[in-house]
Amino acid sequence: MSLSRLLHEVRACTVCADLPLGPRPVLQIATSARLLIVGQAPGRKVHETGVPWNDASGERLRHWMGIDRPAFYDEACVAIVPIGLCYPGSEPAGGDRPPRRECAPLWHARLLEHLRDVRLTLLVGSHAQRFYLRSAGKGTMTDTVRSFRHYAPHVMPLPHPSWRSTLWMRQNPWFEATVLPELRRTVRTVLASRKHD
Repeated sequence: MSLSRLLHEVRACTVCADLPLGPRPVLQIATSARLLIVGQAPGRKVHETGVPWNDASGERLRHWMGIDRPAFYDEACVAIVPIGLCYPGSEPAGGDRPPRRECAPLWHARLLEHLRDVRLTLLVGSHAQRFYLRSAGKGTMTDTVRSFRHYAPHVMPLPHPSWRSTLWMRQNPWFEATVLPELRRTVRTVLASRKHD
């Protein structure tokens, strides 16, 4: 099946018709992408705009990666496929619900079949890490991120860049000192390789 036909199916998906705001899959993908970002699920603002990572978390992620909005939203270079493609709703105590379990098993393998030139996959947050790393993940998200060299050069685990990551970074200064420079260097190299082809 062509990617355009598959995307038509994805965007028409109603498997999770009971979502609080209804289904609205949000992703960015093209066969030429060299960088794949797997997050957890769109937030409310992303659901409303239909633009992935179009919120404060996205600003922080782009800062971590060292790229601007035009580079981030260049679908020819950057694919964005979250574990849950639709906004899952919010928890009563605040924050978003986890991604729906049905979504990634239904769509990810079929979508990623079309990404044959990906050089780097960013696994952003524990949901993405659990789904893709499985038993290769460490006991906690922090330990998995700390062990980022274990997954190099094609995979890099990151914490979710929500507002909670500010406190987490203060408690884990090694992330800013060690992981972010390597992330920026690798992202720069991968995106430059696309331009030189």
